Amino acid sequence: MTAEEYYNLGNEYRKKGDYQNALNNYMEAIELDPESPAVIAKEFVENILNYYCKQMYNP
Repeated sequence: MTAEEYYNLGNEYRKKGDYQNALNNYMEAIELDPESPAVIAKEFVENILNYYCKQMYNP
């Protein structure tokens, strides 16, 4: 798959609320293309998880 395909798949997972699979796909996209818009999308999902799942990141 291409970086764009991983990015788009990550977006689909994010829209469904499946943040773990979204992150996985964004990371694949970033690995293939470090300039991918997946970089910003990954930060966005991480911010959501940091806000809603503080205990997971700050035990």
